[in-house]
Amino acid sequence: MGPGNAASLFSHRHLDATRFEVDLYGSLAATGKGHMTDVAILDVLKKVAPATINWKKGEFLPFHPNGMKFRSYGQDDVLQEEWTAYSIGGGAISEGEGQDITESGDIYGMDTLTQIAQWCDASGRSYWEYVQQCEGEGIWDYLTEVWEAMKASVERGLETEGRLPGPLNLARKAATYHVKALGYQPNLRSRGLVFAYALAVSEENASGGYIVTAPTCGSSGVVPGVLYHLWKGHSFSDRRILHALATAGLIGNIVKQNASISGAEVGCQGEVGVACAMASAAACQLFGGSPYQIEYAAEMGLEHHLGMTCDPVCGLVQIPCIERNAFAATRALDSDIYATFSDGKHRISFDHVVEVMKRTGKDLPSLYKETSAGGLALHYPNAILES
Repeated sequence: MGPGNAASLFSHRHLDATRFEVDLYGSLAATGKGHMTDVAILDVLKKVAPATINWKKGEFLPFHPNGMKFRSYGQDDVLQEEWTAYSIGGGAISEGEGQDITESGDIYGMDTLTQIAQWCDASGRSYWEYVQQCEGEGIWDYLTEVWEAMKASVERGLETEGRLPGPLNLARKAATYHVKALGYQPNLRSRGLVFAYALAVSEENASGGYIVTAPTCGSSGVVPGVLYHLWKGHSFSDRRILHALATAGLIGNIVKQNASISGAEVGCQGEVGVACAMASAAACQLFGGSPYQIEYAAEMGLEHHLGMTCDPVCGLVQIPCIERNAFAATRALDSDIYATFSDGKHRISFDHVVEVMKRTGKDLPSLYKETSAGGLALHYPNAILES
């Protein structure tokens, strides 16, 4: 999404261009083919003029591993502009330190969950009410659109069978898991359905389907998998689901502002780990958790993914990504249960775990940050990796 958004911004500045050239660096160069980065960029630019992509494998730009350089050329092949941009996660674009250009501005007065939890405790309000106060009533129309897109992605995924695109020749599993789950007794059925719903969305993402970044494409199955299960299985109203989505978004935003949600920058802990924290908080709120219990649930969801590497096989968002979404969805429900049994008091705060995640991400070698150069990616022959 990020590279596609960047291409859109750049092309609109150069509607008279005769051709475009794009250099992809770092993780984009290493996994761009598998992530269909080139397709996303070319689909946008070719509407204006022909474009070529150069893969700068092994080269990194200074600000972020997901670096791009766009060049536009006019009449007589004269260079019009060269622009450097970075895809920083969840579709957001930056031009460098402190220069995020696709953000709506800083509308939240508090930027730690500890502060917001204290506000909730003192005011008798919930996290979703803080979101409403900051965002305005229009947030509910937006979240309604998000929820409808999430439900649709689950349902499409459950109805679609066959092979996922790419050289791994993986078969879709969501439909089979769903059918099998319905044959079990309630306890196992519940767990199987969560697996099926999370798999459904992740498989839609792996097939280029329409999904919601929550917080990223690679982790897009966790939040809808949990919320769809609770909506179907516990008859929560759409209104209460929207309130839970607001809380989940708040959790993701805190991590994005104070650390990162980019697998290329901090590993999969920033994607699946953050998605689990978002889903954990949403579930705990739905089941009546206090602000401190909700914070505890989010803390556990992220803490128990600390250090998780991002090592996609063939650069595809399939192995291990799809399976991780299913497991993180069930871990989110476990985090909710554990927090609900407690009184919400615990020693390690969510904000501290966010800081630890950020430091851990910086310490991870680049092999384990969306380059497909280490970890699980090494278990496949080079012939497959290069196909």
